[in-house]
Amino acid sequence: MSHLDILLPFGLPPAELAGDLLRVLETPALASLVGRAKSYRREEFDPFERALPHETWLARQFGLEESTRKRGSPAVATAAIRACGLAADAGTWFFLHPVYLQIARDHLALANQRQLKLSDTESRALFDSVKPLFDEIDMPLLYGDAHTWFIRADSWIDLSTATPDAASGHNIDIWLPQGPSSREWRKLQNEIQMHWHSHPVNEQREIRGENPVNSVWLWGGAVVSTDVPSTEYSDLFNLQGWQQAVGHCSAVSVKNSSASEIISAAPPRGMVVLNQLIDPALEGDWSDWIARMHELERSWFLPLSKSLRAGKIDRISLTVTHGTALAEFISGKYSPRKFWVKPSLSRLVR
Repeated sequence: MSHLDILLPFGLPPAELAGDLLRVLETPALASLVGRAKSYRREEFDPFERALPHETWLARQFGLEESTRKRGSPAVATAAIRACGLAADAGTWFFLHPVYLQIARDHLALANQRQLKLSDTESRALFDSVKPLFDEIDMPLLYGDAHTWFIRADSWIDLSTATPDAASGHNIDIWLPQGPSSREWRKLQNEIQMHWHSHPVNEQREIRGENPVNSVWLWGGAVVSTDVPSTEYSDLFNLQGWQQAVGHCSAVSVKNSSASEIISAAPPRGMVVLNQLIDPALEGDWSDWIARMHELERSWFLPLSKSLRAGKIDRISLTVTHGTALAEFISGKYSPRKFWVKPSLSRLVR
């Protein structure tokens, strides 16, 4: 028996655009997987949840659901530290991302961090400029890569934080860390922002017409030796960023593979994450979203649908999300043969 769980973040079209988007999609294999699924369920999420539905789903698969419920965002910072080859002392660690806060008419909004082009040289210069602030308050700061730093803050364990993707494009007042230590965090964040206001890195970025790095984003608090990811999957495929770090820490094989390679391997229970739609959805670039869906049809949905019909894969669970909902479609080897059921994407908007 071979079973694949396919996660497709932002594969659900937003309700206000669903009609227009589905009319132009040419994805018959996806329509078959959705329309002929033998089992279907939908889960709605509060729009102010501090992790997106696909992030919550991933936290569940790695045994981190309870900590996510308590702290808002998945407890994955320590896994990412290990993935960066760093040593984390016992305690509570958070991600600290250098970010760009956009100035709107009456608020600040967090920009999509994937769009922030930041070199290692620039990031290290910004890191070095604020590290003394952390040394003064005895909170170690570690450099992971240009976009990923880490801070140890044991006294902030009860802070409820939001993932950067959940907060992306929104008024940050709603999404900033909440809890007894939130004032301490805001003070530190303000000091960092003042240090970077006229920093040479940002002066050069302004000359080049690039967005400044004007703040940091805190999330993902995890306790060393307590928040340890675990999973029942036999194989993990195509995880990125913190997803990949958590996968590696769960002691399961993590690979980047094509659909044909995965089908040939026929894992007993595999997870495949297709992250291609996250960036265009966060940016609201729906023409790019459509183009990527068509590429996913050719490279993933068509071969997966064929593998079910041929009996190479016995079961596929397709989980599709957007910002406030999750839909799961379970297909067995007989699902593609239900000729009396017309393939349809209509379930994506119900």
